[in-house]
Amino acid sequence: MRRTVDAAIEAGCASVVVVVGDARDRIETELRETPAIIVENPEWPQGLGTSIRCGLQSLLSSEPQVEDVVLLACDQPFLDANVIASLIQLGENSRKPIVASSYANTLGIPALFNRTCFDALLALRDNSGAKALIESSSADVAQIEFEKGAFDIETPADFERFRTEG
Repeated sequence: MRRTVDAAIEAGCASVVVVVGDARDRIETELRETPAIIVENPEWPQGLGTSIRCGLQSLLSSEPQVEDVVLLACDQPFLDANVIASLIQLGENSRKPIVASSYANTLGIPALFNRTCFDALLALRDNSGAKALIESSSADVAQIEFEKGAFDIETPADFERFRTEG
């Protein structure tokens, strides 16, 4: 978690909102010395869409004029500030409302969404992530290559594989 927050800050993200489910105390301790805003999502068991909604609503309530958001997951160990900065740069240069990462023959997060996408992000089904919006808006998506984005850590075995092969 800390590594992802540090990468976002290093890439120039003005605000970092971390949405948590049942591990708030542990995450607050880990992020104590960062400027991250921690938001608890009591509906997290219902699906990823609830966390996206929770985080975006929190950000908009504190910064209503925000123009872009970058959605990140803490389970992509190869995510770094360069990847995030590339999303931001391409968002500025392409003028596309979505900039997604390309890996494993798909597009996904990390991804940048501009303000024109906020209503759609807020309307995601509870059990749907941002990938649904990316896929339904293919003409409006610019992409960066992030082949290592295909690797994420979901299980202890994934973590061990990352430690030995990563």
